[in-house]
Amino acid sequence: MRIALMVVRIFFKAIVYFVQISYCGHSRKVTFEQAYRIIQNAAKNANRAGRVTVEVHGEENIPKEDGFIFFPNHQGMFDVLAFLATSPRPFTFVFKKEAANLPLVKQVVRALHAYAIDREDIRQSMTVIQSMTEDVKNGRNFLIFAEGTRSRQGNKLLDFKGGSFKSATKAKCPIVPCALIDSFKPFDENSIKPVTVKLFYLPPMYYEEYKDMKTVEIAAEVKRRIEQVHMEEGCE
Repeated sequence: MRIALMVVRIFFKAIVYFVQISYCGHSRKVTFEQAYRIIQNAAKNANRAGRVTVEVHGEENIPKEDGFIFFPNHQGMFDVLAFLATSPRPFTFVFKKEAANLPLVKQVVRALHAYAIDREDIRQSMTVIQSMTEDVKNGRNFLIFAEGTRSRQGNKLLDFKGGSFKSATKAKCPIVPCALIDSFKPFDENSIKPVTVKLFYLPPMYYEEYKDMKTVEIAAEVKRRIEQVHMEEGCE
């Protein structure tokens, strides 16, 4: 219902954004940062039209140097939109292959050179991890949902998978835990009432801090930090 509201309220802008984003995905003249800014502007306008406010905390914790990975909890379809609308540092993301052909998602994925991952194909997953590792080493920022799928239980977290952190450990890059609160509400609830989503960018874990930890231990620590924020915010 809220997606329909977004489209209706910015119908003509939506057409323009669709054309611009499609062009970004096909033109070599458009830089990654230029494509990101166009998509970010579209995300901000969509949120405004959909009566969604993203309340940001800890933006100062985002590394100033590129080559890091955001690791948030995963609540729903709105999650990536919350980051696209608020992160001052351009990033791309990893998503499940089932979403690859959704309208507009397909164009955004192409424009940001995002990676589709097949959770049933171990070889393909390893190829994605290797490609991501090289991209991060070369200064590309990523967003990965370490739970592997959205919780579908409101603000409750699922277990974070150690394998999701392999790219970070191989690239020796900063890991930025991020806590999302009420991000399931915009698209998963059948309502168009104003809603506020909270996004906390937490202090990064640098390589020196996690170099002696196993990936499952890193996963547990990132989850613990996010759960701590949820507890402080009174999430049930």
